Amino acid sequence: MTYFDNAYYNKKVLVTGDTGFKGSWLALWLISLGAKVAGYSDKVPTQPSNFEILDLKKNIQHFKGDIRDKEKLAKVIDEFKPEIVFHLAAQAIVSESFLNPSLTFETNIMGMVNLLDCIRQRDWIDAAVLITSDKAYRNDEWCWGYREIDALGGHDPYSGSKSCADLVAQSYFDSFFKESDTRIAITRAGNVIGGGDWASNRIVPDCIRAWTNDKTVQVRNPNATRPWQHVLEPLSGYLCLGSNLLMKNKEINGEAFNFGPDSDVNQTVAELLDAMSRKWIKAKWSSASNQKLKGHEATLLKLSYDKALFFLDWRAVLKFNETVDFTIDWYKTYHEDTEILYDFSVQQIEKYCELANKRDLRWAQK
Repeated sequence: MTYFDNAYYNKKVLVTGDTGFKGSWLALWLISLGAKVAGYSDKVPTQPSNFEILDLKKNIQHFKGDIRDKEKLAKVIDEFKPEIVFHLAAQAIVSESFLNPSLTFETNIMGMVNLLDCIRQRDWIDAAVLITSDKAYRNDEWCWGYREIDALGGHDPYSGSKSCADLVAQSYFDSFFKESDTRIAITRAGNVIGGGDWASNRIVPDCIRAWTNDKTVQVRNPNATRPWQHVLEPLSGYLCLGSNLLMKNKEINGEAFNFGPDSDVNQTVAELLDAMSRKWIKAKWSSASNQKLKGHEATLLKLSYDKALFFLDWRAVLKFNETVDFTIDWYKTYHEDTEILYDFSVQQIEKYCELANKRDLRWAQK
């Protein structure tokens, strides 16, 4: 693949959190772009896992280590010598943050500190893309999308940890990277769905697990609205941002960027479930209003991606029905023949890029 101005071809790229849902898809995409990829992660977070299903160890150099272990992280960076780093390693489950808040804060905040401390001491690293979350914003339940200049904050340990990690990145830029040859940028995205997600307490994998066993999904808040986006959407944003950093686009250095879908993809949980169930045989769901998540749960959260459109010429590619089709088709293939999933996943990336090309996105022009 020769997208993103061929910026990743033969580049050494480190992905922290490569065993996670988004990290494994990003590693696969980078492989397809001709990059030399290494990953750093302490464990495989789910069973099954996209990382193991795709057998990514065959195609990347995987290092086992905790992002909180700065000495181990530094050793890996010195051994692999990446030219660009994508930082995704995190404790990413909101419900888990209530069960283990200290681990969530340590991983998400100190993980960012450790990585940036390693990068600032190695001026041969050209760029870093630092992934936080849409939940880094202080959510006031606005009906409009949050902009990058809006206030950060968090009602729960996960959101709080992500807003803190975001502030860490901003302070490191102002203190150490503003005059450095190493360029960094922050990204915020959320509510990602797609094939290969097996995390607990997430709507799509919970549905797949239930429907595979002919069970009814119990939904806590069917009227909650989310900006559903396929996993490839924010990843295309990360890759677009990274390629601009590698090409020394000074306008974006130290900046934060939202990556989110068009407003018509902002659907309720019920609308998502209805769309998914139409593509899955024997799919049933019901409301379980007696089930409550501990702490605050947002009912409305959306992002404005105007800044990414202006500086990067980036926008979302998929329509809502296409997002659902990509997602359910992957899980159907998983249940039919796991042996072809690597090729099928690459084909989904290729199909996504072809759609982006047809819809005139600059990064997708060959």
